[in-house]
Amino acid sequence: MPAKKEQAATAAITLDDKDIAILRLLQQNAKLTVREIAASIHLSATPVHERIKRMEANGVIKQYATLVDHRKVQKGIMVICYISLKEHNRKVAKVFIDAVTAFPEVLECYNISGQFDFMLKIVSENMETYHDFYLHKLSMIKGISHTQSIFVMGILKDTHQLL
Repeated sequence: MPAKKEQAATAAITLDDKDIAILRLLQQNAKLTVREIAASIHLSATPVHERIKRMEANGVIKQYATLVDHRKVQKGIMVICYISLKEHNRKVAKVFIDAVTAFPEVLECYNISGQFDFMLKIVSENMETYHDFYLHKLSMIKGISHTQSIFVMGILKDTHQLL
């Protein structure tokens, strides 16, 4: 039964041109009103509202968020950290995942294939605070075999717009 729920949650939803137009507008500015969206895509407000509610209910629209520039809030350093685990079993993975998802410094965590098992996107105030995070939090997680920290020197593209 859980496998069916997971498949339903990840199954692609059929979207028409109007749905895609709504999503594009919301990705550019989530503060747009239904009326503003309706005027832009040449529909009345009611069908636009219904389409948005349907896409929210189906998980196409996961959430509305404010994107913050990390450099403007004293998080001047961004690090991509690759991690390998000593063992590949549920217990070790759960310990690792529970720990890293609780750290506010970790913005994103991906389970990846290849040489490493996980990739983390981490922000910190500076090199000193990252070093402190690494020594006193990240490296303290049981089950880590190897890490590699890569420091982001510049951001050339940073978007959440899929369509």
